[in-house]
Order: sequence, then C-alpha cells, then structure tokens
Amino acid sequence: MKRRLFGGAGVIALALFSLTGGGILAAEQNFPTRPLQVIIPFAPGDTDVLLRPFLDRMPEFLGQPIIFVYKPGAAGAVGAGFVASAKPDGYNLLGTSQSCLAIVPHIQKDVSYTLESFAPINCLVESPILLLTQSNAPWKDLKELVADAKKNPGKINYTSAGTFNVGNIAHEAFAIQAGVKFNFIPSQGSGPAITAVLGGHVQLASAAIAPALPHLKSGTLRALAVYTEKRKPALPDVPTFVEMGYSVVAPVNYGLLAPKGAPREVIDKIQLAAQKVMENHGAYVKDRLDQFGAQVDFMATREYSTFLRNQYDYYGRMVRSLKQ
Repeated sequence: MKRRLFGGAGVIALALFSLTGGGILAAEQNFPTRPLQVIIPFAPGDTDVLLRPFLDRMPEFLGQPIIFVYKPGAAGAVGAGFVASAKPDGYNLLGTSQSCLAIVPHIQKDVSYTLESFAPINCLVESPILLLTQSNAPWKDLKELVADAKKNPGKINYTSAGTFNVGNIAHEAFAIQAGVKFNFIPSQGSGPAITAVLGGHVQLASAAIAPALPHLKSGTLRALAVYTEKRKPALPDVPTFVEMGYSVVAPVNYGLLAPKGAPREVIDKIQLAAQKVMENHGAYVKDRLDQFGAQVDFMATREYSTFLRNQYDYYGRMVRSLKQ
C-alpha cells in the first residue's frame, strides 16, 4: 500500500515537473518545433526585402520555416505592439528598423510598448538614407543647395517617408546646422517620396536607397549626400553629410527581436542560425543586398542592445528639440 502511494506521488511529481520547469527546459532545448513568424510592422517592399537574404536561408539551420506576417500601421507601432504582447517563446519575432523602437515611443503617447518590451537578437543589415533631387535640379551639390535655401527660406519643399521618421529627423538636423529652413511635406513611404520628387511635386526627398537606386542609375535622380559616417559602396561618388561639414549620421539598421522574457537558449539558437547563414551563404547575402544598395551589419545581442539604446536616447533628444 505504501509502495503504491509512493508510486502515485512520484507520477504526480513527474507530471508537475513536465508541466513546469522540466517541460519548459525541454521545449527550449528542442526549439523550434514549428514554423517561426517574423512580424514586419511596415508594408511590403522595404524591410522584408532587406531581411530576406538572411531569413530565406535561416530555416536550413533552424529546421523550421520562417513565415513573414505583415502588420503595418501607426509608423510600425501596430506590429511592434503585437510582438511585445506575444508569448515570449521565440515563435513570434519582430523584423524591423530602429524607427518603431527608437522614435515612435517618443512621438506616440498611447504606444503599447517600450524599448524594454523586447529582447534584441541580431542586427543584420544597414541601408542608408539619401538626400535626393531631380537630375535637372539647379543644385549640383549640398553647398549650392544651402546657398539657395538661405536666399529663399522656406520656399524649397522636401519630403520623407512620414513625419518624425529617420529621414525627416535627419534632414531637419541638417537644416538646423546649416542655418536654413525647408518646407516639409510628408509622404507615406520612401517610394511615394521618390515619386513626388520625380513628378516635380517637391524638390527634395530624404529617402531610402533601395527604391532610389534604379533612378540614380538611369540618371533621373541625383543624390546630393548620404546620411552615413562613410561613403557607401553602391554610390562611391556621393559624399556624406559629415564630409560636407555637418555632423548628421542617420543609418537605418534592420534586425530581429523577440518579446521580453524569451529564453536565452532560444535567442542563442536564432542568433547562431543567422551567423551560420553568413558563414555558409555570405556571398549570396552580399549579392542580394548589393542589388538594393545595402550592406551586412551584423551585431550580436549585446552590441545590438547597446546600439538600440543609444539610438533611443539620440532620437529622444532630436524629437524634443524639433518639437520646440
């Protein structure tokens, strides 16, 4: 009788172990056992395109498919909020640039998440922002643009992919340092911003390189400067704002994040899969990104976390200064 009672208690204990710590540990060790979802908080055609060279190859090393799910809206806050509230088991990841993490919380009072709502995994790609104009514009370089803007304050129109996005903030920082004023007309993305320039509706666009590259190659657009520390291989003749005397650096970096509380083992497995893509398919990734003027910018968890915190603090200061 005692042996039966002891045996029953052992079964109960084993069941509890499997439902609590033991079961969780086993799930983490076996991760992933089903497809992963990468939530893209923007419309198709930019973030997803730049992350695909990595994410199309990562299933080879994870053993499960990766599915793109698009949840655009509120400058990325809808998709980011969805992931922030998801179960932190690694099956719902956020694939994004820093804009919805480092800028949106400073400008939307009702945003449902903070930077601390996420566990950064990897930064994977950097894609620059350019200051663009028509090829037949009267300014051949940034110096001529500034001279004209000083003569005609507020009469030169520019656009970017939304209000208080990276392009908008970077351009306003440049204008403040140059001592000039432009008239801002927001667009609903880099593609529409470039279309507005090509159509003559605005004179300038602060926009992503990927949708601009075909027009730069065909000669219908001219890039006056790039918002990065160094010139980009895709446009070696385009100077940086730093070269032209302005301390404006605004890279756009794309990476993966999990909800806060995701197990370390899960984050490590996803990070290792991305690293293996670089080791085994580096040439493929580079060739794909070259088509869009982007580059690999691989940061592991700790470095990526520090980068995002610095970006959050920087854009917080910028938003506050521009609101004054």
